[in-house]
Amino acid sequence: METTFSSRWGHLAQRYEKQQPRKILSLDGGGIRGVLTLEILLELETQLKATSTKKEDFRLSDYFDYIGGTSTGAIIAAGLSIGMSVTELLDFYEKRGEAMFDKSFLFKKVKSFYKDGPLLNELKNTFGTGSIDILSASEKPFKTLLLVVTMNRSTDSPWPISNNPDAKYNNKEKNDCNLKIPLYQLVRASTAAPAYFRPETLQWDPADPDKTFVFVDGGVTPYNNPAFLMYRMATQSPYKLNWHTGEKNLLIVSVGTGSAASPGVYDNLLETLTELPTNLMYAMQTDQDINCRTVGRCIYGAPIDRELGDLIPLDANNKALPLDSDANRHFSYVRYNADLSQEGLNALGLDDIDSSEIRAMDNVKNITDLRLVGRITAKKQVKVSEHFINFKNES
Repeated sequence: METTFSSRWGHLAQRYEKQQPRKILSLDGGGIRGVLTLEILLELETQLKATSTKKEDFRLSDYFDYIGGTSTGAIIAAGLSIGMSVTELLDFYEKRGEAMFDKSFLFKKVKSFYKDGPLLNELKNTFGTGSIDILSASEKPFKTLLLVVTMNRSTDSPWPISNNPDAKYNNKEKNDCNLKIPLYQLVRASTAAPAYFRPETLQWDPADPDKTFVFVDGGVTPYNNPAFLMYRMATQSPYKLNWHTGEKNLLIVSVGTGSAASPGVYDNLLETLTELPTNLMYAMQTDQDINCRTVGRCIYGAPIDRELGDLIPLDANNKALPLDSDANRHFSYVRYNADLSQEGLNALGLDDIDSSEIRAMDNVKNITDLRLVGRITAKKQVKVSEHFINFKNES
């Protein structure tokens, strides 16, 4: 049956039916360290608001066309995609962070282990009970495209799920259409950290037992930093969006939850089991960042390491190539993130904060310090007038 763009995209048709410069916001996973991300986003929202005609009504969903995230980034991305302000999301983390991420809270209350009813209720209250279908999400209507990265343990594969009406597995004629999944359950699936919460079981097709899958935290996929994945899903033909590439056609802003290599060696099995997941997440996050800086044009980002540097394109005089010159890359790229190593914290004037403590992803006692690190990092790094010069705020 032939359908029109308007009938598939509903209230978002006017925004997405024409080819025009597009902006993507990508948010890393990292547990309670998501509050650091939110402080960076608050500065970003504040600076963009100053250039918007909407002023106090401005939201990041007015500027970014596609917002995606993994694990804690999925919570933030979902909230932003339905038009929540950064302040509203910070309040949500302050009030619910313990129930979502704190290991000591979960282990103190053994009866609460694998009992996540309160968390599910909070997700329902925040995101509503509607599906990710743009047309049916009337309770909490989407303002943007959304991507949530999950890990399907039944198939042992990453499942990045979007609300793109034209995506292959979002065809409503299919019994197992992705768009039928409630938003709050999809977010819950992306944040189901192994050993913290029970896996999330979702029925794609209630009539077919083979289409029932078990999901765990998207942070255990290669896409804890989903920026390069979002580039592919926005531009490659199988995903049907077909957004134009080019440094002035596509902007990707990637925001981390803070990062630092874990120093030292594994002294015993327990230490190995404790540190290895964090080590792997750091390595994969860095690899995705390098992909973006290689295929895209890095406008801002901290040095990767002493060999690669920041990969910002240089001219013949070894100076940063002016933004009015084209480096022939597929997109413009900005990476905001905090250095949580002790050296990085000291450079921010926060030598009283212990790196090994603040890098924990499951301790809500760190919220105040994480927010402070995020605020100082944001003030130093976020420069909308310089970094977004080719992508004006038209909202």
